[in-house]
Amino acid sequence: MRSPSDLGIRDLRAALSDLDGARDWMASICGPHGLQVSHPERLRFHQSGTVLRSMATTIGYVEYGTDVTVAVSENSPLNCYSVSLPIIGQQELAAHGKRWLSDQDRGLIVSPQESQDLAITGNCRKLHVAIPRSALQQVLQTMLQRPVEAPLVFQPDMDAAAGDQASWWRMVKFLAGEMERSGPSLGQLYMSTELELTLLKGLLLSQPHNYSEQLANASAMTPPHYLTRARQFIHDNAREPITLEDIERASGVSRFKLFDGFRQYFGCAPIAYLKRYRLESVRRDILEDRSVRNISSVALGWGMSHLGRFSTEYKALFGESPSETLKRAAQR
Repeated sequence: MRSPSDLGIRDLRAALSDLDGARDWMASICGPHGLQVSHPERLRFHQSGTVLRSMATTIGYVEYGTDVTVAVSENSPLNCYSVSLPIIGQQELAAHGKRWLSDQDRGLIVSPQESQDLAITGNCRKLHVAIPRSALQQVLQTMLQRPVEAPLVFQPDMDAAAGDQASWWRMVKFLAGEMERSGPSLGQLYMSTELELTLLKGLLLSQPHNYSEQLANASAMTPPHYLTRARQFIHDNAREPITLEDIERASGVSRFKLFDGFRQYFGCAPIAYLKRYRLESVRRDILEDRSVRNISSVALGWGMSHLGRFSTEYKALFGESPSETLKRAAQR
């Protein structure tokens, strides 16, 4: 019999009628926020969804049963990108002195770094996708082949009726429907990991954001063969104590040319690329294996021999400590 820890997905369901309970439940999915309700006695909160365990993306449905306003503060930002599309009803996002109306043909993205208010009508039932900030940043960095410094910020309104954005929403609807009646195949960790990665890449490619132009330029650049060889050598041997000389020999070119190519195509030096790949691999292992208890052994297994430096570099890259990643994975 397959145990729950072998599965790549996990169900979430809640039916609550108290304000604090509804706010706390959604805070566990999206992060801290305020919830304002004119008639608390009318609140009938329902949420159903599925957590994809590889990067902790949640897909599901949310409704409150009465008019509510979700308030997000930049001083206490969300820990995820909240992407939603009403199935029925409406919602309206207010930020930077502007307003965006959302209905069945227009979705919304609430980026976590900004102060904003999301007003939701009482009859609104919406499809909701919560993507952790660190997960989306990690995928973006992989696609750009370099670290990103400025926070990723999306254009708030999202077309759900035509174009690439509508295709993305059709994929979300399909996944949400299949997950409600998923069989063993969809529950496989490998399968759910690939689906989640496709979902996040699709959002980054279809919805405008502050890295869209750079992403388009990066996709048009194909690394030369010597860089492909060097990169594959790093991926294949990242658990071993490899050196710059080893990477140089695998590439078959001079050190100067190797450094120049890595900086041009991957945005960093070869050893920096190796370090980032190891950190990303440690994070993936923590998120995928709920039985992980000793982070140090995972880090050592990926060649991170200086554990103090490992923790500092991990937090700098992902915005949370390794223990916080482990705690969040265990909670989900």
